[in-house]
Amino acid sequence: MALIKSVRGFTPSIGEDCFLAENATLIGDVICGDLCSFWYTAVVRGDVSPIRLGNKVNIQDGAVIHGTFEKSETKIGNNVSIGHRAIVHGSTIEDNVLVGMGAILMDHVYVESNVLIASGAVVLEGTRLESGYLYAGIPAKKIKPLGAELLDGQINRIAEAYIKYSGWFKE
Repeated sequence: MALIKSVRGFTPSIGEDCFLAENATLIGDVICGDLCSFWYTAVVRGDVSPIRLGNKVNIQDGAVIHGTFEKSETKIGNNVSIGHRAIVHGSTIEDNVLVGMGAILMDHVYVESNVLIASGAVVLEGTRLESGYLYAGIPAKKIKPLGAELLDGQINRIAEAYIKYSGWFKE
């Protein structure tokens, strides 16, 4: 069973039809929508600031979601995939976003809808990522516009796939 831990009077609130791996950890002021999934060794730590997740969010293996006390909270929209070992720290992510494996988003990053952040990218504090683009590198830079093949073939495909994968564990 996943570790669901209260702290400072806050207990995580989990939406309908969500999957939590046995060693996923959700702590404190965390509210998530429906059809979310929290995979093996994922940590969503709302001990120092609120964390809000929409519907159809998948937090993949080893990812960390956190914020900074009295400085930055984390907001994640709908249909968002946070890749394996990614870190989202005190950032806002709108809808239809893929954060690639091992990517890092620092405090006060704002990611508009329909963005793909490449694996290993580092998005520096206070950066705004414009809708409709692929970002990559250290620090992350705008690489190219997202065509239908990346929007549907990556962002939407992966979000839908994780709903399917989580269903395998609910049987």
